[in-house]
Amino acid sequence: MKKTKAILLSLIALVCTIPAIAQQDAAAQKLLAEVSKKYDSYQTIQASFSFSVVQAANKNGYSDAGTLYLDKKNNRYHISMKNQELISDAKSLYTILKDEKEVQIAEIENSNDAIDPSNIFSFYKTGFKYRLIANEKSGTTLLNVVELTALDTKKNYSKIKLRINSSTKLIHDATIYDKNGGQYNYTIKSQNPNKTLDNTLFTFNKGKYSGYEIVDLR
Repeated sequence: MKKTKAILLSLIALVCTIPAIAQQDAAAQKLLAEVSKKYDSYQTIQASFSFSVVQAANKNGYSDAGTLYLDKKNNRYHISMKNQELISDAKSLYTILKDEKEVQIAEIENSNDAIDPSNIFSFYKTGFKYRLIANEKSGTTLLNVVELTALDTKKNYSKIKLRINSSTKLIHDATIYDKNGGQYNYTIKSQNPNKTLDNTLFTFNKGKYSGYEIVDLR
């Protein structure tokens, strides 16, 4: 779906890296350090996630779900959803739009500051000030909540809420609030770290997409 792709690409362009020079909430800083320590120890992550968007002008919103295969060591990922797939081999990004039978190829922008399923585990490290706010619950799971605001006030979102499982120190979800009243939410349903991932996951095989139009934007 072109709409889905546009949403994902808009998220990928959200954040600019700026040195974190603002004074930080010590409790939030300690918590995020614990989260980072855990994720930094992983070489690969396989995670299932859900994604939802609610725009102020469209109460129906949009939702999807999928699986992320992340090869952190080699900076590669594969995101598989119902209507599209995204394959990054660290040089090019292949966006496969199943309904349109189209593959779009673009150069990878070497940036560590975007927010999408591939870096939801690390985006918060730079460019934000943050504070710990009241805990919340998802079912019986206690969640520590960190509110992040960008040091660059020109960004088109007002805040990001990051919720972290209080016992495992794993990210539960992230919600991005834009300045137009929209909300973008990623929820991590399951996480399987350090699993051996097949290299073919990160390679675009043109033969699998016979009849697809290839649009090379590089």
